Amino acid sequence: MSALYILIPVAIGLVGFAIWLFFWAVDSGQYDDLDGPAHSILFDDEDPLHKAGVEQAADHNKPGKPDA
Repeated sequence: MSALYILIPVAIGLVGFAIWLFFWAVDSGQYDDLDGPAHSILFDDEDPLHKAGVEQAADHNKPGKPDA
């Protein structure tokens, strides 16, 4: 029974840390582009059209730039 006095606060602390870690990951942009890396492996890096598309996507994803 006395072990519960230790385990319950530890469990609450771990849950709080997991929630904080999730919100930190979302705020730092970890989940912004989930499809880009998966699709980029299908293209040749030396292809000029692919390079232009990557640059265009990078410009589009810059913060503070209005959408066209």
